[in-house]
Amino acid sequence: MQREACPNVNSPSFHPSEFSQPPRYEQPKTNGKSIAALVLGILSIVLPYIGLIIGIIAIVFASLSFKEIKRTGEQGRGMAIAGLVCGIIGTAIYAIIVLIVIIAAVFLTYSTDSFTI
Repeated sequence: MQREACPNVNSPSFHPSEFSQPPRYEQPKTNGKSIAALVLGILSIVLPYIGLIIGIIAIVFASLSFKEIKRTGEQGRGMAIAGLVCGIIGTAIYAIIVLIVIIAAVFLTYSTDSFTI
């Protein structure tokens, strides 16, 4: 048996491709719509006055990201769930606030009309 020597780097028969690199680990891509849903969901809770609209947009982005994640296999399902929950909470909070303001305005209007002489 004859042993093979290490290839000489300076020899014309040496090709760098003889030594392959180990495969690189690439982290799966995170879905952009799930990130947007999370950010908008948090903002829908925090921002007054426009939280209702932002919450609805967060819910839409979360549902779109669920479909894309299922189709493409990307990461971000947890962020989409968190964005959906925060969007629902923000929408509910500001819908209740708007409802209370409307009811209070109606009661104040009727109460001031009944005291006029």
